[in-house]
Amino acid sequence: MDRLLLMHSFVTVAQVGSFSGAAKKLGSSGSLVSRHVAELERQVGVRLVNRTARSVSLTEPGQRYAEFAARILEEIEAEDAGIAHLHDRAEGTLSIICPKWIGSLDLGDAIAAFSAAHPKIQVRFELGGMSDRTYDFLDSGFDIAFHTRDLRDSSVRLKKIASLPFVLCASKEYLDREGPLDEPNGLVRHDCLVHVNDPVWRIGHGHASTLHKIRNIAFSSNSYIALQKAAVHGRGIALLPQRPAYDDLVSGALQVLLPDLAVPDRPLYAIYGPGQATPRKISVFLDFLTEWFSRNPIPAIGQ
Repeated sequence: MDRLLLMHSFVTVAQVGSFSGAAKKLGSSGSLVSRHVAELERQVGVRLVNRTARSVSLTEPGQRYAEFAARILEEIEAEDAGIAHLHDRAEGTLSIICPKWIGSLDLGDAIAAFSAAHPKIQVRFELGGMSDRTYDFLDSGFDIAFHTRDLRDSSVRLKKIASLPFVLCASKEYLDREGPLDEPNGLVRHDCLVHVNDPVWRIGHGHASTLHKIRNIAFSSNSYIALQKAAVHGRGIALLPQRPAYDDLVSGALQVLLPDLAVPDRPLYAIYGPGQATPRKISVFLDFLTEWFSRNPIPAIGQ
């Protein structure tokens, strides 16, 4: 039998002084409580109680074991209550992982703001090292992972935090040298600057959108910031997140291509573990980030 169950029955007998009284308090039967105590005596290897027709008294080892068992059960209850309370408080360690390119852009600013607003939560924020398997972040000890692709995995829960606008662009220097891009299929004739995890570009929205596998790769990187710098230096056409590229687009260092078609936004999803109740620190974090992106929209080019 379960040792904690036996200890609970024995401690109740010690407190009440009888099997029948303990059974009434536990909502059980006297015979079952008696069997619990007998089994505990067998496991411990000593007699814990003196049984008479009218009462039950503790032996000397029984008195010692009753004090020990009561202390253990109280500590377990206190720890259970503490953990449950922690679940409902916005504090403790929050471990987050995301692809490098997301964390070095908008998301990094949002998480820094969250950490400043919630000093009782110790944030661990790692970039890169993510597996292709959606749920692996849980096995690695992370509470939350971020993705920008649609996910269908019942082993995790998901919340859309924001939409990240992208822009197809190039420098005036490059366009003057190589000519304009008049339609999406013209990409095959141009030098392209490609993120290593984004070799296929979608141009346009809805049913009018088309996919283009980029073959003429003049420059590749796992950093959109590096691609942006290469674009500003006239190396080719790039598909970039709009927020970090905004100043270059406003200044004219980069020019928007195919503005009538544009490119789709990327969804920013937070994924976290399954369970009936979401820990308070996670729900507070997700609400904060959703509000942060809402309060910090990316202005349209020209505003």
